[in-house]
Amino acid sequence: MPKLKTHSGAKKRFNLTKSGKVKRAHAYKSHILTKKTTKRTRRLRSTAYADSTNVDAIKKMIPYK
Repeated sequence: MPKLKTHSGAKKRFNLTKSGKVKRAHAYKSHILTKKTTKRTRRLRSTAYADSTNVDAIKKMIPYK
C-alpha cells in the first residue's frame, strides 16, 4: 500500500495522546481580544479534546503522528 500524505492544516492543529485521544486548542483566541473578558481568554488558553464524532476523520488526516 502506498504512503499517505499528511494533511498540512491538521498536523499543525492536532496532536495525539498516548491513549489515542485527539488534543486540540480552542478557537477565537487570535484577534479582537479587547471585547472578550479576561476570564474567557484565560479559558481559551487551555487545551481540549476533539469530539468523538470527529476523531476518526482527524486520525485519517494525521496517519503518522
